[in-house]
Amino acid sequence: MHVMESVIGFLNTIIWEYILIFVLLGLGLFFSIRLKFAQFTYIPEMFRVLFDKRAISAKGKKGTSPFQAFAISTASRVGTGNLAGVAAAISIGGPGAVFWMWMVAVLGGASSFIESTLAQIYKTPEKYQYRGGPAYYMEKGLKNRKLGIAFAIAITFTYGLVFSSVQSNTIRLAFEESFNVGKWGLGLLLTVIVALVIFGGLRRIAQVTQFVVPIMAIFYIILALYVFFGNIAQVPEMFAMIFQGAFGFREFAGGTFGGMILIGIQRGLFSNEAGMGSAPNAAATSEVTHPVKQGLIQTLGVFTDTLMICSATAIIILFSGEYMDSNLEGIQITQLAFETELGAWAAIFIAVAIFLFAFSSIVGNYYYGETNLQFIKKSSGNLFIYRLAVLAMVMFGAVAEFALVWSLADLSMGIMALINLYAIFRLAKVAYAALKDYTIQRKQGKDPVFYQDHLPGVEGMDYWRRDQSNEKQAQSR
Repeated sequence: MHVMESVIGFLNTIIWEYILIFVLLGLGLFFSIRLKFAQFTYIPEMFRVLFDKRAISAKGKKGTSPFQAFAISTASRVGTGNLAGVAAAISIGGPGAVFWMWMVAVLGGASSFIESTLAQIYKTPEKYQYRGGPAYYMEKGLKNRKLGIAFAIAITFTYGLVFSSVQSNTIRLAFEESFNVGKWGLGLLLTVIVALVIFGGLRRIAQVTQFVVPIMAIFYIILALYVFFGNIAQVPEMFAMIFQGAFGFREFAGGTFGGMILIGIQRGLFSNEAGMGSAPNAAATSEVTHPVKQGLIQTLGVFTDTLMICSATAIIILFSGEYMDSNLEGIQITQLAFETELGAWAAIFIAVAIFLFAFSSIVGNYYYGETNLQFIKKSSGNLFIYRLAVLAMVMFGAVAEFALVWSLADLSMGIMALINLYAIFRLAKVAYAALKDYTIQRKQGKDPVFYQDHLPGVEGMDYWRRDQSNEKQAQSR
């Protein structure tokens, strides 16, 4: 086990410190400039299209609604990254790590827009639903099925298996802290509950996440705001801590400056997934009249995750000062911070909340793996084996050590992100053109509708032919 941890640590150093940290921020800035910072200027439009109910196929609804697709991707984003990940970032990198989490969201919003728009453009209709994501736009847009298969393997391993173990590991730590529950019993219970959901299929996943995620996020943010306004006099000091830590001489002189940026970016990416290639799998399932609509919705998801929910956690932890306790790990820091600010009941609330957050993440992660397995080869046998493997990793995470689980997650998501960022850089011009087409129609007062011939010379957009259902939608309005 020690050798395994050493190898994973070595690979993480190479991928993160020498490659991904520059690629992630650099491409995020490049995309932002090329999109004229659409992740900010289109915020009102994001809310308008989120609840758009007009995208109903004339042949019968096949995909999820825009809001359901948003909920599926948010289910994966909103989880341990928001509670345990933020706590880990602050405890390791100090308050300044929060700033770099924000930067990943601000710049990553542009990357998220491009990858989710591409997922819609190159999605594939099936009998009862749509499938799409990086593997699909690598095959159709880049004409590179081998690269698509490599990504499909990476995301299946990362999300379906490794990230599921991270979520169950965090649930175990939280319940040990509050209820002193045995890890084997808890792991078995969680595994059984997950099995009941994932064998139900996509529509049950959408139904579960559509209601659970918004409710738990709202309650969590309400409590954070209560703490925020209860300590309003300390707010300037808190923000000063974050910005001073992000660019502070103390961190630079102490040799922790680079480590602070690294941990902030790692935990920010784990939380909001912008540019990683995960959210496009959910974005492709949505029934919309124009690909850009789902790109805007998924960008809103990045901001919801990091700028709202992660910031809420950071506020409470910084107010309490519990991040300086070296004996606590991850979610336990957040639990004690809540208890310090709100009373003993708050630690129990966090245990229950993390169960809901992490469980919804496991459900969302499972679907990403299923979609990509179907891309590699449609096989009911392989799907059954994958489902069993997911359940096994849920159980493994519940009994494994904190450091090993998170290190493995960093390694797998780093590899996955590099593959996806390469692909969306190559295909970004398609997303730029789609946004231009959308903007022109909006300025004309139209509800934008997209067809294949709107982007001359671009191949692989089989769903968006004029004989498809969205033409009938346009005619019926």
